[in-house]
Amino acid sequence: MKLCCSIGKMKAKYEPRIDLKNRTRLETVIPLATPFIVFVDPSDACNFKCGFCPTSDRGLMKSVGRPWKQMSFEIFKKIADDLVKFPDKVKVLRLYKDGEPILNRRLPDMIRYAKDVGAVERVDTTTNASLLTKEKGLGLVQAGLDRINISIYGVNSEQYKSFSGVNIDFQKVLTNVKNFYEIRGDCEMLVKISGDSLTSEEKDLFLEYFGDYTDKIHIEHVMSCWPEFKVKGVEVNQEKGIYGQEIKEADACSYPFYSISINSDGAVSVCFLDWSHKMIVGDVLNQSVQEIWDGKQMRAYRKMFLQGDRKKHSVCGGCGQMTHGMPDNIDVFKGDLLEKLTGQGYFDDVPDLIEQSLDSSISVKISSSKIKNES
Repeated sequence: MKLCCSIGKMKAKYEPRIDLKNRTRLETVIPLATPFIVFVDPSDACNFKCGFCPTSDRGLMKSVGRPWKQMSFEIFKKIADDLVKFPDKVKVLRLYKDGEPILNRRLPDMIRYAKDVGAVERVDTTTNASLLTKEKGLGLVQAGLDRINISIYGVNSEQYKSFSGVNIDFQKVLTNVKNFYEIRGDCEMLVKISGDSLTSEEKDLFLEYFGDYTDKIHIEHVMSCWPEFKVKGVEVNQEKGIYGQEIKEADACSYPFYSISINSDGAVSVCFLDWSHKMIVGDVLNQSVQEIWDGKQMRAYRKMFLQGDRKKHSVCGGCGQMTHGMPDNIDVFKGDLLEKLTGQGYFDDVPDLIEQSLDSSISVKISSSKIKNES
């Protein structure tokens, strides 16, 4: 991608949202007693209707039984209290999964509570910034947010309408970003955009508009990361991965080895890309996060990936993340890891995922039990 001299003139560093260079070599630390990253979804709903995202399709959400709700503060406190019990500190609590986090009015309270109880090293989130008013931004900063990723969907209001399916005043979004930059304090900012449908001039405009009002900035490529969902209105880039890296398919997914994802209703997914909630491995309403992390459901997925059976799985088999967005590749180590963990008895009580349907005994039905409000 050829960019103008805008990069040299702006204050922000031109870097992707994920550090692709300074990463822990997973083969040296698997199995992890404590996950590096815990995804928590404050809001299952979103105010945008982007064609690349399944959440935009209300009918689809209803058909798969997605709750489209906000996570209650009581459930979040249970999660944060659970995280403290891990033997090590969770590196990142990522308050983002399927929806727009700022829709949850208790988002600042969640950040503050997680920091106050010492649950994690860092808390971050991702937002489309349309609701990031100065007042809300200040609330996030004062609560202790460590990092915010801001997704931009065009360089004018017309592009926003085309890409996100809603009428958004681009100047308002730009003002929201600028205001947050001024009050961000120690909170790191990254602003990103999908640039495959932008002209060279529009890419330069993006850098010009935002390059002096964020710490990091990046122009990404289009990928289809959601399994069993066909993106609409955009073409998947078949030459470069999302961060500009070489497209190369990984067989073993690394995410279940270092991360876990908690949906807005407390159901736990093996992966943050589980938009249809088909891969439920636990429920924080009646289990601790640590029990789920160490449980046989999670270990069953890890075993499946190390055995090289991913493509036989009805959901994971067609995941675009495996070609266009996988930051770690443990393929050459999967045989050794399988032998090592098997020898340690790690998989002794674990069933074979491929031999069972997703509705079998290894899937956990979500309890209807409620957590009582804490006084």
